[in-house]
Amino acid sequence: MDFDIMQVNQEQREVLANLMQFYIYDFSEYIKFDVEEDGRYNPYPLEDYWKDVNHRFAYIIKQENKYVGFVLVRFIETDERSYYSIVEFFILKKYRREAIGKGAAAHIFNLHRGPWEVHQIESNRSAQKFWHEVIDEYTQGQFKERIEEEKTIQNFVS
Repeated sequence: MDFDIMQVNQEQREVLANLMQFYIYDFSEYIKFDVEEDGRYNPYPLEDYWKDVNHRFAYIIKQENKYVGFVLVRFIETDERSYYSIVEFFILKKYRREAIGKGAAAHIFNLHRGPWEVHQIESNRSAQKFWHEVIDEYTQGQFKERIEEEKTIQNFVS
């Protein structure tokens, strides 16, 4: 593995918040976010990742000791079912197309064994393509995909 994935520790919380600014910038193409008066995007609500440690997991991805991205995972429990979900997933543009995202996704799926649901918004075609290919390869085609409420959703078990 050419990269490392580690759960965000106390010292890296600000790093994650800073990387989130780049993620929001990239995502603004689909959601139309604008910067605030201070020239930054409104901060992403990360506080629950430090409070609800049994249901929310924040990971930083590094390559050669440089930050290259992050993954936010949530364990969702309802009366009907329980499953893991990728909440946010980000690789800096410089490091895309190097299979880091694919490897990081597989690592996270292996780390959190069980049922998964991964979704992408309708307008983000590149994310849909990425997740379809990653999950198809990871599960060897053993997944379900549907479109619901303007989202493409993949379900599978890791």
